[in-house]
Amino acid sequence: MKVRYLGTLLLAVLTFFGCDDNTGTLGLGMLPDSDGMSAHTTTFNVTTRSFAVDSVFAKTSTGYIGKFSDPEFGYYETSFLTELNCTENFSLPEVYKETEWDSEGNPTKATGIMAGDSVVSVQLAVYYSSWFGDSLTACRMSAYELNDKWLQARKDPEKYRYTHIEAEEYHEQQPLGRKAYTAYDTSVPDSVRNATDSNGNSLYYPNITFPLDKEFGNKILKMNREHKDYFANSEEFINHVFKGVYLKPDYNTGNILYVDRVDLQMQFKFHYVDSLGVKLTKKITDKDGEAGTDSVYLATATVFASTKEVIQANKFDNSDKELLEAKIKETGWSYLKSPAGIFTEATLPYKDISEKLATDTLNSVKLTFTNYAQENNNKYEFSMSTPETVLLLRKKDMDTFFVNNELANNVTSFVATHNSVETNQYTFKNIARLVSTCINEKKAAKQKAKEAAGVSWDEAAWEAEWSREGGEGADWDKVVLIPVVVTYDTNSTNPSIISIQHDLKPTYAKLKGGDPAYGGNNLQIEVTYTSFNK
Repeated sequence: MKVRYLGTLLLAVLTFFGCDDNTGTLGLGMLPDSDGMSAHTTTFNVTTRSFAVDSVFAKTSTGYIGKFSDPEFGYYETSFLTELNCTENFSLPEVYKETEWDSEGNPTKATGIMAGDSVVSVQLAVYYSSWFGDSLTACRMSAYELNDKWLQARKDPEKYRYTHIEAEEYHEQQPLGRKAYTAYDTSVPDSVRNATDSNGNSLYYPNITFPLDKEFGNKILKMNREHKDYFANSEEFINHVFKGVYLKPDYNTGNILYVDRVDLQMQFKFHYVDSLGVKLTKKITDKDGEAGTDSVYLATATVFASTKEVIQANKFDNSDKELLEAKIKETGWSYLKSPAGIFTEATLPYKDISEKLATDTLNSVKLTFTNYAQENNNKYEFSMSTPETVLLLRKKDMDTFFVNNELANNVTSFVATHNSVETNQYTFKNIARLVSTCINEKKAAKQKAKEAAGVSWDEAAWEAEWSREGGEGADWDKVVLIPVVVTYDTNSTNPSIISIQHDLKPTYAKLKGGDPAYGGNNLQIEVTYTSFNK
C-alpha cells in the first residue's frame, strides 16, 4: 500500500476518535490484515480522595459577607475589605462666590455653586444584586475604617490575595457604623422595586446604607480644599485621606450577600445659578406673598467607590474544622466544597497506560466524575447547590494557575460543566494530551538522569528519589478537581474564555470514587487507541 494513502487514512481515524465519546472497537476493514490498523477502547482504574484547602487565591471584584450554617459542612463566615478609588485630580465643587457687579451693586458673574462650605450628610452604601440563603433572616453588619497596618500589608499581595487574610489586624476598633438588614428589604414598595427607565432597565439596586458622622465628610472636604495632591490619584488618596473599609457580619446566621460595589456618598447643598453663574431667587413666594431667598437644592453624589483599580480582599473562615476533617477522612467517595473547603484529588494511571500501550497510538482519553444526588433535607431549606463548573489540572499547577491568571489550555488544564439534567456528571471528553505530556515528561527526566549517571545508573534508586514526597515527580500522576467561575467574551460570535477564578459561592458535591482499599470504588478512565495489526 502506498504510504501517502495510509497516512491519509490514519489522519482520518485519529480525527474521528479525537471527537468521538463512544466506547467499543472500530476495525479498518478496507485494509489488508497484513498492514491494517485497528482501534480499541480499554479502561484503567483511577483512585480519588478529598483534601482540605484552608485558603485560595481570590482576586475578585465581588465582596462576600455573611454567616451560614450547613448540616453537611458546618458553620462558616465571610467578610471583606475594600479600598475606594479616587479619580485623577479629583476636586469637590467650590463654594458660591460673586466676582463681578453692575453699577447698582447686583452680581453679574460668579463662580462655584455650593451653598456653604460643609457637607450636609455622609453615607456608606453597600450594593448587592444577589445572595445565598434566607432572604428574610434579620442580620447586622459593621463597617470599620482600615488602619495604618493596612498601608504596609497592601504592599505584599501574599498578605491579602488569599482567603485566610488576617483582616482583623487591618482595621480600627471603633466602627464607622452598624446596620441591621434583611437580604430582601420588605420595606421597599413594589413601585420602587419594579421601577424601570425608558429602556426597561431596573432603577432599583438593593443596598445597605450606613449613615456616617457628618464630621467624617467635612474632614474629607477640608483636605480636598487644602491638599489637592492627596486627591491626585487613588494611591495618594488611600495613603493620606481614606485607607478603605472593612465590612463584617456581627449578628445572626442565615445568608451570604454577593456585594457588587461599595460607595462613599456625600450630600451637599447647592445654589441654582444662571448661565453666568449668578444664583437665582425663588420664583414661588412664601405664605405671606413675599419673594423667597436664593433657591438651593440638595444633591447626593457617589464621591468614591470600590472598583477593579483598587484592592478588594475576601476572608473566609470555616469554623467547624472537625466536621470538615471528618468529611475529608471518608474514603468511599470524595467531596468538592467551596469556598476554600475541600477539593478532590485523582491519581491517574499513567504508568499502566504507558506500559500497556507502549507501541500503540493514543487517540482519546475520557474521564468522568459522577456526583451523588443531594439529599433533600426539609429541615434545611437553603442547602448548597452543586458547583456548576469545575477545573481539572495537574496538582503541581494548582497554585500558579490562579496567581498567573491562566486559562484552560486543553493540554494540562480543562474545564467541564455539570450535566444536572441527564447524567449528574462532569465529563472531560478528551484529556489525551495531558496523559501524553505527563508520560513524556517522566521519560525525558529519566533519560536525562540516566545520561548524567552513566555507568552508575540505578533505575530503582532514581524512581524512589524522583517520586518521594517533595521530589520532582511527587505529584506527577496527580490531578485536582476545583470548583471555578468561568467568564466568557460575550461580544464574540464564538465566545471564548477570558478568565477562570475560584468559585467563592457556597457549593458542594459528593463524588463517586474513593479508594477501594478503604471501601471506595475505582473510577474508570476510558482510553481509545489504534495499533497496527501484526
